[in-house]
Amino acid sequence: MKIRGAVLEEIGRERPYRSTRPLTVSELELDGPGPDELLVRIEAAGVCHSDLSVIDGNRVRPVPMLLGHEAAGRIEQVGDGVDDLQVGQRVVLTFLPRCGDCEGCATDGRAPCVRGSLTNNEGTLLRGTNRLERDGQEVKHHLGVSAFATHAIVDRHSVVPVDDDVPPEVAAVLGCAVLTGGGAVVNAANPKDGDVVMVVGLGGVGMAALLTALAHAGVTVIGVDGVDDKLAAARALGAHETYSPAELAEKGVKASIVIEAAGNARAFDSALAATAPGGTTITVGLPSPDASVDLKPLGLVAQGRTIVGSYLGSAVPARDIPVFAQMWREGRLPVESLISSRITLDGINVAMDQLADGVAIRQIISFEDGATA
Repeated sequence: MKIRGAVLEEIGRERPYRSTRPLTVSELELDGPGPDELLVRIEAAGVCHSDLSVIDGNRVRPVPMLLGHEAAGRIEQVGDGVDDLQVGQRVVLTFLPRCGDCEGCATDGRAPCVRGSLTNNEGTLLRGTNRLERDGQEVKHHLGVSAFATHAIVDRHSVVPVDDDVPPEVAAVLGCAVLTGGGAVVNAANPKDGDVVMVVGLGGVGMAALLTALAHAGVTVIGVDGVDDKLAAARALGAHETYSPAELAEKGVKASIVIEAAGNARAFDSALAATAPGGTTITVGLPSPDASVDLKPLGLVAQGRTIVGSYLGSAVPARDIPVFAQMWREGRLPVESLISSRITLDGINVAMDQLADGVAIRQIISFEDGATA
C-alpha cells in the first residue's frame, strides 16, 4: 500500500533544519504484515530527542530511514500468528521490542532485549524483515516503529493495547516519554515516603519523570533545567522546588534520588554532584557516544552512593503501560500537560529545530483533522 512518511535522507546536515531539510515527507510503499506483524494506522506521534539524535549523528543509523518511534494508532490488519489482538484496537507502539526469550528479557526490564537491540541497530523489524520501499529503494525502519507516517508495519512485540478511553495523544506519549521517565521513577528509583526526587533535564522524558514522582505521596520533587520556561512549567505541574544548574551548584542542593534525563555529560555531572550520601543517581538520557565524565570512585564508596543506568525506564512495556494508563485515568498522571504543541507531518523539520533549541517539551504530530502546520 502507499503511505506518506518523513524519511531521513542524510545524517549530520547543518541547522537550521527548516532550511537544510534532512527529513523529506514523501510517498512510500509499505508491504502487508508478515507472520507476527501488524498494520497500524498512526493516529498520533511524538517528536523525541531519540529522533533528533539520529538526525544530528549522535546515534548513527542506516539511511534512508523512516523516523519516529513514539506513537499510537489503530490496528488495520493482523498477520499470521497474531491471535490476541483484533482489527480496530488502539495500541501504543514501543521502541524496543522484547522477544521474551533472551537473557536481556530475563532481567525483568533491567537490561534491553538482545534481539530487539540488534534489529533496532540494523533498521529492521524484530524478525529481521523490512517492509518499506521508496522508488525501488529499501527504506529502513526506525526502532521497529517508523511512526512519522500515516501507517506502519510493526512486530507484535512492539505494541501494547490500550482501551479506547485513552486518547491517541496520551497513548503515544505513554510509549516513550512516560515509559522512559516514569519507568525510571517506578522501576529504578521506587521512591518512598520522605525521599527527595530531583529530575535534571526537563524535556519530555524529564517532565514525565517529574509527573510520575509527583504521583507518589510524601515525596519532595525538584526540577532542574537551564531554560526558565521549563522551570516555570515544572512549577505549574506541581514541582516543590526548581533550579537552574548554576543555582543548584551555588546552593548545594542535594537529593536522595537524582534522575538525569538530559542526555549530556554536563547534566550527568550536575546530577552526580547533587546526589546525597547514600543516594542514587539514575541516568536515562542518551549522550553522544564520545561523551565522558571525570568520576572519582572514592566519593561513591565513602558516601555509599549508587549509579544506575536505566534504558527505557527499566520497563517491561506490556506490564508498565497499563499501569501508567490507569494512573492517567485516575487523574494522578496528567500526561496531556506534557504536550507543548500539535503539528502536521509537513512541519517535522521545524519541529526538530524547536527540539534542538530546547523550547519544546513534547510536540505531537496529529494524523487527524485539525492539527496546525
